[in-house]
Amino acid sequence: MGEPGGRAAGGPGAGAPWPVVIQGGMGAGVSHWRLARAVARAGQLGVVSGTALDAILARRLQDGDPDGALRRALAHFPDPAMARRVLDRYFIPGGRPPGRAYRAKPVYTARPRAALLELTVVANFAEVWLAKEGHAGPVGLNLLEKIQLPTLPSLYGALLAGVDYVLMGAGIPLEIPGALDRLARHEPATLRLHVAGAAPGEDHTLRFAPRDLLPAALPPLARPRFLAIVAAASLALTLARKATGRVDGFVVEGPTAGGHNAPPRGPLRLSAAGEPVYGPKDEADLAQFRALGAPFWLAGACGSAARLREALAAGAAGVQVGTAFAFCRESGLAPDLKARVVADALGGAGRVFTDPAASPTGYPFKVVQLAGTNADAAAYAARVRVCDLGYLRQPYRRADGTLDYRCPAEPVADYVRKGGDAAETVGRKCLCNALLANIGLPQRRHGALERALLTAGDDLAALARFVPAGAASYGADDVLRGLLGGTVSTAG
Repeated sequence: MGEPGGRAAGGPGAGAPWPVVIQGGMGAGVSHWRLARAVARAGQLGVVSGTALDAILARRLQDGDPDGALRRALAHFPDPAMARRVLDRYFIPGGRPPGRAYRAKPVYTARPRAALLELTVVANFAEVWLAKEGHAGPVGLNLLEKIQLPTLPSLYGALLAGVDYVLMGAGIPLEIPGALDRLARHEPATLRLHVAGAAPGEDHTLRFAPRDLLPAALPPLARPRFLAIVAAASLALTLARKATGRVDGFVVEGPTAGGHNAPPRGPLRLSAAGEPVYGPKDEADLAQFRALGAPFWLAGACGSAARLREALAAGAAGVQVGTAFAFCRESGLAPDLKARVVADALGGAGRVFTDPAASPTGYPFKVVQLAGTNADAAAYAARVRVCDLGYLRQPYRRADGTLDYRCPAEPVADYVRKGGDAAETVGRKCLCNALLANIGLPQRRHGALERALLTAGDDLAALARFVPAGAASYGADDVLRGLLGGTVSTAG
């Protein structure tokens, strides 16, 4: 655990102050390196999303890397030959010809190809390196515990770039602290893989050995601080007692936060509108968090100076804010989508629906109601189901003991053939392809582009507070000024 009073128990940055504002690690590529860098330069915690960075790098390179940023980062990768192999596979000078689909990358399994591991390591390195370029502010990496297969190479790539924090939610990340300890020493790390239908006593383990990919003699890396994203004090207590290494703090996320939400406690009840109903049992007991002695941050509808003051008065170190940053100029969302959402917010029309079925994970997922996106049930129903990215696939045990993978958003016949229940496919949506469409990297299929599906927290309509008078957009600095007041400082 971290030491009480705002100090990390050893590790890089020991003695450095805790951030007051954590910029949320949102979606795939929404928490872009430009956004994280803008927040970190102001002295707060800028966070890049590690979700699907292998696919994002591959597609950005195929689009020609027009500003040269990715190639600049790859030029600093500690193994130039590995970086060159990634460039040779995916970089297209001048970008893809109009109308051409993106070249596919391999899909993750429990035993991924070396080329996919290289792509993942290099992609996470590049995103963190660019976020840290040119300043001394702290940068973090956000990952989802439910997306297990790329986790270890993602962490290692971020460590190679000097990431300062790792944040993880959507599960119980008991083994991540120990994995960080080992990866910082370039030692093999393992994670137990969650396999549906595994036999009692059967062990399924993911293993990543840095020296198998990068045999050069490198000095030990700085071990980042680890923050677990949790919904309840009971989960924080479990992590504090049973994690394989140091947990430095907690982000306490309520059901008003965007993206995936923890399911309500007890039997699922839906409102008249079809949204999960949360009650008093779903409210975090902050007294228990204070008693743990580790710093914690509140998340979920915390994007205002008043909510920050309330959090500090309750003993929190600060707040994590996602929605306000997701639609600012520096975020990775496609500019036209951002402009439409901000315009709706200015007009008081921004609306979010907590969909109990959309996510293949089974977690409730908040969906921005925006015309022309997959929030439109009829538009999504016309989409031909395909699962070609596979980040949310669930490993399952076949009758012969081997592993296969299925997703309730894949073609229904395929899911049922793999032992899944057809009822579990109803209402499920392909988040993987939609999230890449959100950031302007949609795959082309049969002449059509994949549609976006945006997520945001319940305070979407409050975006208007950050838009300067007479303007139609806002920047990360406007958000920080709105939260902190006064002049935003720069971490030079």
